[in-house]
Amino acid sequence: QVQLVESGGGLVQAGGSLRLSCAASGRTFSSYAMGWFRQAPGKERELVAAITRSGGATSYKDSVKGRFAISRDNAENTVYLQMNSLKPEDTALYYCAATRMAFAESSEQYDYWGQGTQVTVSS
Repeated sequence: QVQLVESGGGLVQAGGSLRLSCAASGRTFSSYAMGWFRQAPGKERELVAAITRSGGATSYKDSVKGRFAISRDNAENTVYLQMNSLKPEDTALYYCAATRMAFAESSEQYDYWGQGTQVTVSS
Protein backbone atom coordinates (compact mmCIF):
# COMPACT_ATOMS: atom_id res chain seq x y z
CA GLN A 1 0.00 0.00 0.00
CA VAL A 2 1.26 3.46 -0.92
CA GLN A 3 -0.21 6.72 0.29
CA LEU A 4 0.47 9.84 -1.74
CA VAL A 5 0.12 13.44 -0.57
CA GLU A 6 0.52 16.32 -3.01
CA SER A 7 1.46 19.88 -2.11
CA GLY A 8 2.65 23.06 -3.77
CA GLY A 9 -0.39 24.11 -5.74
CA GLY A 10 -1.78 27.61 -5.70
CA LEU A 11 -2.71 30.71 -7.67
CA VAL A 12 -0.10 32.14 -10.00
CA GLN A 13 -0.07 34.64 -12.84
CA ALA A 14 0.59 33.53 -16.40
CA GLY A 15 4.30 33.15 -16.97
CA GLY A 16 4.95 32.22 -13.37
CA SER A 17 6.24 29.02 -11.84
CA LEU A 18 5.17 26.46 -9.28
CA ARG A 19 6.79 23.33 -7.92
CA LEU A 20 4.52 20.49 -6.96
CA SER A 21 5.65 17.80 -4.54
CA CYS A 22 4.22 14.38 -3.87
CA ALA A 23 5.32 12.60 -0.71
CA ALA A 24 4.87 8.84 -0.60
CA SER A 25 4.57 6.60 2.42
CA GLY A 26 6.23 3.24 2.74
CA ARG A 27 9.68 1.80 2.17
CA THR A 28 9.22 0.69 -1.42
CA PHE A 29 8.88 4.02 -3.21
CA SER A 30 11.68 3.15 -5.61
CA SER A 31 9.65 0.13 -6.75
CA TYR A 32 7.03 2.36 -8.34
CA ALA A 33 7.06 4.39 -11.49
CA MET A 34 5.32 7.71 -10.92
CA GLY A 35 3.14 10.06 -12.89
CA TRP A 36 1.57 13.48 -12.63
CA PHE A 37 -1.93 13.86 -14.04
CA ARG A 38 -4.31 16.77 -14.21
CA GLN A 39 -8.02 17.26 -14.63
CA ALA A 40 -9.72 20.50 -15.54
CA PRO A 41 -13.46 21.03 -14.99
CA GLY A 42 -15.47 19.26 -17.67
CA LYS A 43 -12.43 17.51 -19.08
CA GLU A 44 -10.94 14.06 -18.74
CA ARG A 45 -7.93 13.33 -16.57
CA GLU A 46 -4.74 13.47 -18.62
CA LEU A 47 -1.14 12.51 -18.11
CA VAL A 48 1.19 15.47 -17.75
CA ALA A 49 4.47 13.68 -17.04
CA ALA A 50 5.76 10.27 -16.04
CA ILE A 51 9.03 8.96 -14.66
CA THR A 52 10.54 5.51 -14.29
CA ARG A 53 11.46 3.88 -10.98
CA SER A 54 15.05 5.07 -11.11
CA GLY A 55 14.28 8.41 -12.69
CA GLY A 56 16.31 7.49 -15.73
CA ALA A 57 13.53 8.10 -18.23
CA THR A 58 10.68 10.57 -18.44
CA SER A 59 7.73 11.33 -20.68
CA TYR A 60 5.71 14.52 -21.15
CA LYS A 61 2.46 15.67 -22.66
CA ASP A 62 3.33 17.62 -25.79
CA SER A 63 1.85 20.89 -24.54
CA VAL A 64 4.11 20.98 -21.46
CA LYS A 65 7.38 19.89 -23.06
CA GLY A 66 10.10 22.43 -22.39
CA ARG A 67 8.06 24.04 -19.58
CA PHE A 68 7.53 21.24 -17.04
CA ALA A 69 10.06 18.85 -15.52
CA ILE A 70 9.37 15.74 -13.48
CA SER A 71 11.97 14.40 -11.07
CA ARG A 72 12.15 12.13 -8.06
CA ASP A 73 14.22 11.66 -4.95
CA ASN A 74 13.98 8.03 -3.88
CA ALA A 75 15.85 8.72 -0.64
CA GLU A 76 13.14 11.23 0.29
CA ASN A 77 10.22 9.22 -1.16
CA THR A 78 9.18 12.26 -3.15
CA VAL A 79 8.36 13.06 -6.76
CA TYR A 80 8.33 16.62 -8.06
CA LEU A 81 6.82 18.55 -10.93
CA GLN A 82 8.54 21.83 -11.72
CA MET A 83 6.19 23.98 -13.79
CA ASN A 84 7.54 27.07 -15.55
CA SER A 85 6.01 29.53 -18.01
CA LEU A 86 2.57 28.60 -16.77
CA LYS A 87 -0.44 29.33 -18.95
CA PRO A 88 -4.13 29.71 -18.08
CA GLU A 89 -4.80 26.42 -19.85
CA ASP A 90 -2.61 24.69 -17.25
CA THR A 91 -5.30 25.39 -14.66
CA ALA A 92 -6.45 22.06 -13.21
CA LEU A 93 -6.41 19.76 -10.24
CA TYR A 94 -3.05 17.99 -10.33
CA TYR A 95 -2.67 14.43 -9.04
CA CYS A 96 0.33 12.23 -8.53
CA ALA A 97 0.00 8.51 -9.00
CA ALA A 98 2.10 5.38 -8.54
CA THR A 99 2.25 2.23 -10.64
CA ARG A 100 3.91 -1.15 -10.10
CA MET A 101 4.72 -1.18 -13.78
CA ALA A 102 8.17 -0.09 -14.94
CA PHE A 103 6.59 2.79 -16.82
CA ALA A 104 3.02 3.81 -17.64
CA GLU A 105 1.26 6.56 -19.54
CA SER A 106 -2.37 5.55 -19.06
CA SER A 107 -4.33 6.36 -15.92
CA GLU A 108 -5.76 2.83 -15.92
CA GLN A 109 -2.24 1.48 -15.33
CA TYR A 110 -1.74 3.38 -12.08
CA ASP A 111 -2.50 1.70 -8.77
CA TYR A 112 -2.40 4.51 -6.20
CA TRP A 113 -3.53 8.13 -6.32
CA GLY A 114 -3.20 11.21 -4.20
CA GLN A 115 -6.04 13.61 -3.43
CA GLY A 116 -4.78 16.31 -5.74
CA THR A 117 -3.57 19.88 -5.46
CA GLN A 118 -5.20 22.78 -7.28
CA VAL A 119 -3.22 24.89 -9.72
CA THR A 120 -4.85 28.07 -10.99
CA VAL A 121 -3.14 30.29 -13.55
CA SER A 122 -4.59 33.74 -14.06
CA SER A 123 -4.22 35.65 -17.31
